[in-house]
Amino acid sequence: MEKFRCCSNFLESSKPYFAMISLQFGYAGMNIISKVSLNRGMSHYVLVVYRHAFATAVIAPFALVLERKKQPRITFPVFMQIFALALLGPVIDQNFYYAGLKFTSPTFSCAISNMLPAMTFVMAVIFRMEKIDLKKTRCQAKILGTAVTVAGAMLMTLYKGPLVELVWSKHVHSGKPYETTSSGSTYDKDFIKGTMFLIIATLAWAGLFVLQAHALKTYRNHQLSLTSLVCFVGTLQAIAVTFVMEHKPSAWKIGFDMRLLAAAYAGIVTSSISYYVQGLVIKKKGPVFATAFSPLMMIIVAVMGSFILAEKIFLGGILGSVLIVVGLYSVLWGKHKESKENKEEEIPDAIKGAHQVNGNGVSGNVEDIEANGNIQMGKGEAENKGAAAFSCCH
Repeated sequence: MEKFRCCSNFLESSKPYFAMISLQFGYAGMNIISKVSLNRGMSHYVLVVYRHAFATAVIAPFALVLERKKQPRITFPVFMQIFALALLGPVIDQNFYYAGLKFTSPTFSCAISNMLPAMTFVMAVIFRMEKIDLKKTRCQAKILGTAVTVAGAMLMTLYKGPLVELVWSKHVHSGKPYETTSSGSTYDKDFIKGTMFLIIATLAWAGLFVLQAHALKTYRNHQLSLTSLVCFVGTLQAIAVTFVMEHKPSAWKIGFDMRLLAAAYAGIVTSSISYYVQGLVIKKKGPVFATAFSPLMMIIVAVMGSFILAEKIFLGGILGSVLIVVGLYSVLWGKHKESKENKEEEIPDAIKGAHQVNGNGVSGNVEDIEANGNIQMGKGEAENKGAAAFSCCH
């Protein structure tokens, strides 16, 4: 009986780890499937439209059932926030990400996406949402992590280096040495262009997180509704962009093929299921825990890409990826320390406030502190769940 209880406790404590690892496989599959469909001629503009149409169709029913009570009024400022979120996420971020994915590789795209925490930190500083105190270690870690992340991205872009042969991919690349010919120079131009697209996509993604902080003040208890509205408005915007950029009616054709699989997989798995699962994990373990698994996706994609796409991996890409991951964890460590310091500061403030109201009531003080802690926990959970709603953009 005791062994059964221990096994049950182990499985319960392991659930968040299994969930996040499964999500990374889901994200990796999306990158591989999308790359295959783009290589076969699918327009990334059309892919964005179908992806968010699927996402809206999946998320909206849950929002209608679970969050139908006390829906926030959609005033003009609220609508403009939703419009801007849809423009940054489904339109700019997704279109530039898929365009960059088409010109580069799934592994490279995943590595650049790991720059998100650093870019979000820079934007938060620019918009004065983040204060910098160079005397504090956590601020130094975030600044250093940002610099290392940028250095890693530059290294991946500017330095290719020798081809790295993997054990399982030697038979794929054998007899096909990498040649620097005219086609190679064209490849280099496309690669740099793709890198610029990926950086723009990540910047848009970071801007979405910054703007999301304001939108969540209105939709604190209605994250599913906000996600549904953003996906729906983003679908309409993506349709308008596609009509402008794609003049061939044949580009819209989709059957029971890789195009349908790419759109449905991305919309259902990475924009719907992942939101729910990641929201549960963030609620239980916190946002730092959830974000820390993102480099695993890059490793999975590298292995899958070498198997399925015969993707070539160069030394510069490996070194740059290592630098980006080191910078990512440095920024996350700084954010983790900051959140711990904020929690420690809230407790003395609560005690001080409780003493001012009830000078001699010890039990009243404890109740006030607990109530204040519950309020703060509720705020954190709402913000974290909202963050999960948009962290699935890729």
